[in-house]
Order: sequence, then C-alpha cells, then structure tokens
Amino acid sequence: MKKLFAFLKPYRLPVTFVLVLIFLQSLSDLYLPTLMSDIVDHGIVQGDTPYIFKIGGFMLLVAALGGLCSIAASYYSSKVAAGFGKILRGKVFTHVENFSLQEFDKIGTASLITRTTNDITQVQQVLTMMMRMMISAPMMCIGGIIMAVSKDAKLSLVIVVVVPVLAGAIFLIASRGMPLFKALQKKLDHLNLVLREGLTGIRVIRSFNRIEHEEVRFRAANRDLTDTATKVNRIMAAMMPVMMLIMNFCSIAIVWFGGIRISEGHMQVGDLMAFLQYAMQIMFSLIMVSMMFVMIPRASVSAGRINEVLDMRPDMKDGDAAHAEQARLKKGYVEFQNVGFNYPGAEKPALSGISFHAEPGETTAIIGGTGSGKSTLISLIPRFYDVGEGRILVDGVDVREMPQAVLRAKIGFVPQKAVLFSGTIADNIRYGKEEATDEEIQHAASIAQASDFIAGMPEGFNSVIAQGGTNVSGGQKQRLSIARALVRRPEIYVFDDSFSALDFKTDALLRAALKGETGDATVLIVAQRVTTVMDADRIIVLEDGEIAGIGTHRELMSGCGVYREIVASQLSESALQEAAETAAAGDSGKEETP
Repeated sequence: MKKLFAFLKPYRLPVTFVLVLIFLQSLSDLYLPTLMSDIVDHGIVQGDTPYIFKIGGFMLLVAALGGLCSIAASYYSSKVAAGFGKILRGKVFTHVENFSLQEFDKIGTASLITRTTNDITQVQQVLTMMMRMMISAPMMCIGGIIMAVSKDAKLSLVIVVVVPVLAGAIFLIASRGMPLFKALQKKLDHLNLVLREGLTGIRVIRSFNRIEHEEVRFRAANRDLTDTATKVNRIMAAMMPVMMLIMNFCSIAIVWFGGIRISEGHMQVGDLMAFLQYAMQIMFSLIMVSMMFVMIPRASVSAGRINEVLDMRPDMKDGDAAHAEQARLKKGYVEFQNVGFNYPGAEKPALSGISFHAEPGETTAIIGGTGSGKSTLISLIPRFYDVGEGRILVDGVDVREMPQAVLRAKIGFVPQKAVLFSGTIADNIRYGKEEATDEEIQHAASIAQASDFIAGMPEGFNSVIAQGGTNVSGGQKQRLSIARALVRRPEIYVFDDSFSALDFKTDALLRAALKGETGDATVLIVAQRVTTVMDADRIIVLEDGEIAGIGTHRELMSGCGVYREIVASQLSESALQEAAETAAAGDSGKEETP
C-alpha cells in the first residue's frame, strides 16, 4: 500500500492537520482519568464541593475540546480519503485506457471494473481508519501504560501479563484470516464476470432458453463467494468476543488486586478508578489495532491488485513527434509489408505474409470466410494490437513509430460490433469530432442513411440513447456508428463489417453516398457480402490468415478459386453467370489492349 499512498501528496497539509487533531484528542482522553481521580481523592473524600465543581468544569472543557478535535479529524480524514480515492480511480482509468487489447484480454474487463471500484474503496476505508488510529492507538497505548505505572507500578504487572495474551490472540486470529481475503477478491471478480455475461447476453440466453443454466452458474459463483466470506467473517467475528473476554478478566484482576492495594494503604480509590480507565484505554487501543488487522489484509490484497494494473506497462510504446511531422507530408497511404500476427497462446498465426497497399481515392475491400483474419488485419492499422512480423506504414511511417493519438486522428473506425454511449444521438455522432457543428452532424447522418429514423424519433437528434444503445435496432446502431466516423472526415476510413445489419437497399444507398463523401480518402472495408465489395478498386481475399488473391472483382473471378466459391455461395445462378461473363469480357478486353 506504500506505493499507493504516494497519491496523498496533494493532501499533505490536511493529513498533517488530522494527525495534530488526533494527537490533541488523545491527550484530552489521557488527561480525563487523572482529573477524575483528583475529584474522587481530593473532592469527594474530603468533601470539598468547590473543588469538585472547579475540576468538574475543567473536565467538561477538556472533554468538549477533545470532542471538537475528534469531529474535525473525522471530517478532514473523510475528505482526504475521498480525494485519494478520486485521484487513484482517475489514475487507474487513465492508465487502463492506454492498454492494448492484449492487456485487456490478460486481466479481463470484469476484473478491471472490480479493481477500479471495490478494491479502491477497500484501500480508501483503511486510509480513513489509519489516519484516525495510527496516532491515536500507539499514543493511547503508550500513554496509558505510562499513566497507569505512575498511579501504581506494582498493579501494572496485571497489564504486563494481559497485553501479550491480547496481542497473541489478535495475531492468531488475523493470521488465519489473511489468506482468505485474496481468495475473496478473486471470487468477487468471478461473480462480476458471471453477472456481466448474464446481463449483456440476456437476449441470447432467452432465445436459447438457458435462463435456468445461467441461474445455476450465478448461484454457484454466489455460493462460492458467500462461503468464503462466511469463513472470513466467522474467523474475524471471534476477535471481538475474545478481546472483550480478556478485557473483562483484566478488569476483574485490577479491581481484585487494586482492592488489596487500597486495604494495605498503598493506593487511593481515585487512583484505582483512574488505573482501571487507563487499562481500558490500553485494551481499546489494542482492539483498534486489531480492527486495523482485520481491514489491512483485505486492503493489502486490494492494493496489490491495483498495483498490478498500475505496474503493467503497455506493450505498445508511443512514437515520437518527429515521425508525426513526417507523416503529415502524405495523406491516406496505407501499406502492409509482409505482416504476421499471433494471438498470445495461439497455436498458429492469425495472419502471415500479408502485403498490400491502399491509396487515397481508392476503396480496398477485404473478404474471406469466418476466422480468416479479416477483423484482426483491420485492428492492426489503428494499433489495437502490434504486428509480430513485418510492418505497417501509414503515410510512409511505421505505425509503431508514430504517436498513437496522431495515428488514430487519421482514422475513422467503425467497429464490427456497433458501440453507442449513453447520451443523445447528437452526442454520439459528435463523439467522432467534439467541435462538430449541428450542420456537420446532420450531414453525416444523411450520408449514413440515418436521417429518416432520427426524424421519426420524438426529439430528433436530441433523442436519448440508452446505455449500450438498447433502444435502437442493430441497423440503426450501425448507421449511427458510421455517421460518427464520417463527421470526423479522416484520411482513412475503416469499416469492419459495418454493413452486415443493413438491408440490401440501405446498403446500396449508403455505399453510393459514401463514394461522394470519401472520394479523397482511403477506404478499407471488411465485408461478408460479395455485393458490398464488388465495386471496390481492390479486393483482398483472405484464407486461414493468408492472402489467397488480390485484384478487382473481374480479376478474382477469373483467377481466384476461393473468391469464386464465396461468390457462388452468395449469388444466384443467373447473377453468377452474369458475373462470369463480365469477368470474361474484362479478360478479353485486356488481351486486345496490346
């Protein structure tokens, strides 16, 4: 946790103030039993009423000052802990945003959410307790011992015997509970994972009538977490009864032996009362320490998990500004040079030997069977992953040597799974360009064929999109995602199977509108439909992560068997015959050209 406490630097002054207030409160608590002893021995025993009122009034004043210090310390410690949590959450979130997809895959989204919320809350709670107790507990313990010895040194032998017994009990209980806290956090991660899958995949679960199966999964994860939590709580719950039992035996011993000391004339009644209170203060200080022992192990596990995220250095190193300047000399050029890529732990490469180029004003389409590597190839351009072999050039610069912000500013990316954020439709489109005007947003929506359904919504562009876009259809989500990329007006457009949820009419209208809008830009389209890619300037056919063919529709129909199979599986016989005749005509035209 020491590493995390470095984030307390902005709060050094409030922390110091809290410690001073706790110090003053502890002094007042230590002084009160002595004042009470004086009232008994000098006021009550001697019948001195004015002395009782005088010292009693002073006691009230000391208690009031101690109470004010306690209230102020609680306020400032809570404020510091809340600020610390805010800074730490911001740091973790910012750091995680720089992760590549490999780091996300390694830790897991559910675990990252738990670490950013529950784990930081655990550390925050312990910080509040530590600021209150790390001065108070030692001071009350040491100060109590000194004051008790000053009242009667021989009677202090009772405390000398009790304190090691109490400390041993605390250590024994805490040592058994500590290993379980790490398991508890891991099981909380697993419960979050099951819950997240159950909520996000509710449509699939219902459609396959697997609700009971998911309930069984959730109950198993929930029971596992509950059993571990019960085991931890059972162990830790034993701490307080044991503490109270030892304290009560200590009180009995003090009263017993103190009574003997009084009868022998070695001690006064007021001193015994003060001694008993000092003994209780010592015991309570140890109980406060035991409470910290309960919370610190869990917070230590949480701190370790947070540090694991903060210490994880992204595999991707950002490029320098010099290469960014070099990239500004060209616009929209993309080149793959013998690119290969492996997913971590995969037996065979996802891509190998990929080489092609795409230029401004051209449309490059990528087609292939399921699992052929189309989306993987597209994901390498904005550096969601880094290549394993070869290199990718954008505007003549290796993407690994270019600052990621500069690289991604050149790209308008439309993912395979359309993602919308909570907010209005205008907010979602403006996500691609913060300073976009209303006219630019409307124009982008028009090109994306989204204007009609937006106009039909109650508040048009100000209509609210629910979390995850659950109040719009799949095709509407895709069109809004496309509009978000269009409003950016980038040098390179990347469409990762972004037309799959559109009907053929909307698909055709959208592609026709895109031609006029993206005329000076480089367009890369991943698609499953042959009709989407037929008009592309260049079609890349992928099979098992390798290029099976590159060319136009005509060239591939005559020279690429894999492409012909894809076309044959999608087009009718008449359409296939027409495509073959078109290809043949193109070939004969090429032969006559010389």
